[in-house]
Amino acid sequence: MDYKTSGVDVQAGRAFIDRIKTNVQATYRKEVIGGLGGFGGLIRLPEGFKKPVLVSGTDGVGTKLELAQKYKAHHGVGIDLVAMCVNDVITTGAEPLFFLDYLATGTLSPEDMGEVVNGIADGCRLSGCALVGGETAEMPGFYPSGRYDLAGFCVGVIEETDLIDGSKIREGDQIIGIESSGLHSNGFSLVRKVLEMANANEKTRFGETELLLIRTLLEPTHLYWRILKPLLKADISIKGMAHITGGGLPENLPRCMPDGLRPFVDKTTWPKPEIFQWLQKTGQIPEVDLWNTFNLGIGFCLIVDASDVHEVLKSCSDQGFSSWPIGFVEAVQGPDHQLIRGLYN
Repeated sequence: MDYKTSGVDVQAGRAFIDRIKTNVQATYRKEVIGGLGGFGGLIRLPEGFKKPVLVSGTDGVGTKLELAQKYKAHHGVGIDLVAMCVNDVITTGAEPLFFLDYLATGTLSPEDMGEVVNGIADGCRLSGCALVGGETAEMPGFYPSGRYDLAGFCVGVIEETDLIDGSKIREGDQIIGIESSGLHSNGFSLVRKVLEMANANEKTRFGETELLLIRTLLEPTHLYWRILKPLLKADISIKGMAHITGGGLPENLPRCMPDGLRPFVDKTTWPKPEIFQWLQKTGQIPEVDLWNTFNLGIGFCLIVDASDVHEVLKSCSDQGFSSWPIGFVEAVQGPDHQLIRGLYN
């Protein structure tokens, strides 16, 4: 009995490292020290900070992985992994600095895992952060053969005086919603139940334009740093930000607001992608569950002064993203457990 017979192929592991090496090194920033293969990833803090604050975040891709592995969309979930972490970290205004990944699998496939890591590397390049390391755990007997799970870890940096924490948000400030690319990486436990009810497969089409259903569902999550970066450099007062992930607008938008304030969102102000209409109709999903499970076309929100709305919308458009004024901030008088208004009434 040897290690390979027990289910762990060391040679496949080495082939995997060779496959990903070039793409990983392409993400390196000038602050990276050393290269791939050490026991720890080394990176300097960027120059010019007086009181740097490190901002960290971690996340996974959830049960979207089930669908992605079934239909071999490995590259896309690599991008998803980066986006779910980076999009959280940048809500503080922090610049993404470096990223780490953890992959656990039953039997290592250098080809499939290579696609995943190449997706991670592409997500890092789009976000300007370095992929400084990771871990691939081959765990036969624990994970089924050919199955894998992912986790990601991102660290960003910001000057302490520039930190965006929602404390400057005031009544009357405007809420800008930025488009999602679809479902992103949320709600797939419900999605998979709907697909099962509909007997859907890779040939199933939906909507007036007859888009491929599975391909639409597996569209990678948008990365919002390239929108945010020019806005932070411009003379715009961004007072708060929210990444619209699990829980949708009702759960995530109020998180960036101080006590005594809440968002009012006009749900008629942006077009809802057809995929959400299909899911609701096919699965007979109640309206409340729809809002509390999916992003419904809004992947990221900015809270700004009313005077800055036009410039923010133009900047998003310049980066190729649609955005809309979707609501405003209002004061809460007395005890009120309704954290968001406008969606259910």
